[in-house]
Amino acid sequence: MNPESLVVPSGRHGMWRRLWQSAQVGVACLVASTAAMAFQPGASDVETIRKSDLPAQGQTVLRLIEAGGPFPYDKDGTVFGNRERLLPKHKRGYYREYTVATPGLNHRGARRIVCGGENTRAPDACYYTKDHYASFRLIVGGL
Repeated sequence: MNPESLVVPSGRHGMWRRLWQSAQVGVACLVASTAAMAFQPGASDVETIRKSDLPAQGQTVLRLIEAGGPFPYDKDGTVFGNRERLLPKHKRGYYREYTVATPGLNHRGARRIVCGGENTRAPDACYYTKDHYASFRLIVGGL
């Protein structure tokens, strides 16, 4: 429902107009908050990617995570702040990021794996992004 499409009741008293406008604001706030709650990062509708469907370089990174390294980039294993808020909310330090090399590039590129959990070698969940944190897919199929 579009609150602006509602007709304000006519009448001599401003009270009805103010009451109607308050109701419209209330409906607009309810619609906005419901829409915001509808997307909860980490919910079951998050897109997934099978481990076997990751690029070969991503599969290598997962093996390195499980082994505890060594990692080819200095930034690998550093804290990922989740500033985009696309991953489930956790305290700072929960997520770590790892570079997924892109063949032909002489820099880190845009591909990453971000894993969360207390145990960095056996994380609770790992996510793949091919577009530098603009979107994430939950990696399924085990490490």
